[in-house]
Amino acid sequence: MKFQIEGLTIYFPYEFIYPEQYQYMVELKRALDAKGHCLLEMPTGTGKTITLLSLITSYQLATPSVGKLIYCTRTVHEMEKVLDELRTLQAYQEKEIGKSAKILALGLSSRKNLCIHPKVSGEGSRESVDAGCRKLTASWVRAAAIENPNIETCPFYENYEKKGADALLPPGVYTLHDLRVFGREKGWCPYFLARHMIQFANVVVYNYQYLLDPKVSGIISREMEKECIVVFDEAHNIDNVCIEALSVNIRQQTLDGATRNLNKLLQTIERFKATDANRLREEYNRLVEGLAQRGNLSASDGWLANPALPDDILREAVPGNIRRAEHFVAFLRRLVQYLKGRLQTDKAEKEGPVSLLNSLNTSVGIDQKTLKFCYDRLNSLLLTLEITDIDEFLHIQAVCDFATLVGTYTRGFSIIIEPFDERMPHIPDPLLQLSCLDASLAIKPVFERFQSVVITSGTLSPIDLYPRLLNFNPVIIQSFAMTLTRDCLCPMVLTRGSDQLPISTKFDMRSDPGVVRNYGRLLLEMVATVPDGVVCFFVSYSYMDGIVNNWNEMGILQEVMQHKLVFIETQDVVETTLALDNYRRACDCGRGAVFFSVARGKVAEGIDFDRHYGRLVIMFGVPFQYTLSRILIARLEYLRETFQIKESDFLTFDAVRQAAQCVGRVIRSKADYGMMIFADKRYNRYDKRSKLPGWILSHLREAHLNLSTDMALHIAREFLRRMAQPYDKTGSASKMTLLSQADLERMDKSAPVF
Repeated sequence: MKFQIEGLTIYFPYEFIYPEQYQYMVELKRALDAKGHCLLEMPTGTGKTITLLSLITSYQLATPSVGKLIYCTRTVHEMEKVLDELRTLQAYQEKEIGKSAKILALGLSSRKNLCIHPKVSGEGSRESVDAGCRKLTASWVRAAAIENPNIETCPFYENYEKKGADALLPPGVYTLHDLRVFGREKGWCPYFLARHMIQFANVVVYNYQYLLDPKVSGIISREMEKECIVVFDEAHNIDNVCIEALSVNIRQQTLDGATRNLNKLLQTIERFKATDANRLREEYNRLVEGLAQRGNLSASDGWLANPALPDDILREAVPGNIRRAEHFVAFLRRLVQYLKGRLQTDKAEKEGPVSLLNSLNTSVGIDQKTLKFCYDRLNSLLLTLEITDIDEFLHIQAVCDFATLVGTYTRGFSIIIEPFDERMPHIPDPLLQLSCLDASLAIKPVFERFQSVVITSGTLSPIDLYPRLLNFNPVIIQSFAMTLTRDCLCPMVLTRGSDQLPISTKFDMRSDPGVVRNYGRLLLEMVATVPDGVVCFFVSYSYMDGIVNNWNEMGILQEVMQHKLVFIETQDVVETTLALDNYRRACDCGRGAVFFSVARGKVAEGIDFDRHYGRLVIMFGVPFQYTLSRILIARLEYLRETFQIKESDFLTFDAVRQAAQCVGRVIRSKADYGMMIFADKRYNRYDKRSKLPGWILSHLREAHLNLSTDMALHIAREFLRRMAQPYDKTGSASKMTLLSQADLERMDKSAPVF
């Protein structure tokens, strides 16, 4: 369908549109018109992706001055879904307005997901694939291969390089699979082709890290123009992603590995001195002039300046005491030795960057300015020494990353040293953590660089906290309700078991036999009543392990398995994937299954349990973070002092958004239906419950609060009976949930009808 929003022609590839999709487009257009940033919360399962793509691509068609759409997702699976939706939209736009609607859109991911070299692509880890690629494509390897044909290079990269400026993708929408197929047909490397083509593309879809992690964004996103529109989809955890991008953990194994790395670097330097001293002299001259010129290095070499550094520093010359390779290695030895000494402690320590800098200067004579250049200086040295096994040097890279961050930022970070994990005090495991406390530091360059940044998700409530956490001023903040033809959502708050004993995962209650038994009886009653798939989320892996063991000893687990098969998420990705596949097979064949998972785990973030794969989700407890964590305590102090966010407000906000994300897995479209049980007496408190997304709260009736297991069971049976009845998908005139083109034309001439 084709319709107008405030003078803009929108191309939407379906015959009907939801009212909330239309409202979403209106607010998004206003944000783009204002050339500002926005926060938009859209109910899950209401077509957020196609809504975003339709509005923004239509806006690009009407406004040639607008740059490309940079669409950021969290997983490869989500990236592929976005590109599939875009392909449908693109076909419709071409049908409506012809070849002028043709665009180039592509997904960009790591070498592991794009490599087509038979040997390299078979490597296990991402680091191994990267290293294998560099061994075949590094500029010095290719130069040596010209003189010695026995030296192996990558034929796909060579073919791509030979084509030069003619190595282009024709217009179209390319998923990662499409890029690999195209690469095989042409004999070109899909990874470097995609890297090259993002500058010409109208739409680029890639991972958050390509914009938020300074080590990656400097390589991939440095040439994106200011007029680009940036979308962070599923951005409920964006503050945590920002913090992880600027945090570094160093263990004893890291420092031991760094020492081995330095020994190898020194041996290589000595060999170069004997055979190719000229190369070291050239590097020295380059460093005297400054680091800014290093952007001219070959793309295949893969190393560029770290954009965590301000531009004025990049233009400076590297400090004299680390220009010579052997001096830099000696400098790093002093730094590693100092860090080893700091790990030799029997009590926890906490300090800020300024205190650590003073200690470094006093103890080993290392100053702040020199630390700033560590990451770039190491990368320059690895290039000069023609080292391709970069994954072998991850330990010293971590140390240099730590050094650069400490040297660059004096606020918003905390250094915490712990001799052991407090939850396992009998196991010595010293850990030095450089923890970023301020999420705004990583995303600030994105807000400053691009004219419109869209942060969107189905679970952004309470939405007003994000501008404070990320320290920006959005021009639009909006949360949309969910229009339904039938009440296909049934959230419930369960506060007590059938014996009327209260249930909760509060630390002083979670191990109580009565609570464990009541949680078990709740699960047993529900699996006996609810057909198909049931998903359970627990507050942590340790709690899940403990309660499942207790249920096994009580005989509850055996009773559950008489009704449905049981599958469990583990911290092993392969095991969890296998468990998920078998869970789906059990649901497909009608046997039914239960899946035990963990809030903040992989399943809670990226897996949909739509249709018969999830008719009920139970959230056992409130998934608060571990409140004795020193990193969390430091972050809470920082948020209170810097942004005036109370500790209790942030902890509740974080726990409830995780719970909402978990229960949202069960409803993925308006034709779907499902129940949500919040099994903890604390959800009955207004301060917790009110922070749930509006689209959940609007279906949480007064009669569904403060329930016992028996009452919840009665409500579940009534709900399932109601869902089994046929219904009118278009809705009545008084409850319009699908708008046609004629409806939209009428709305354009008069006031909205919803």
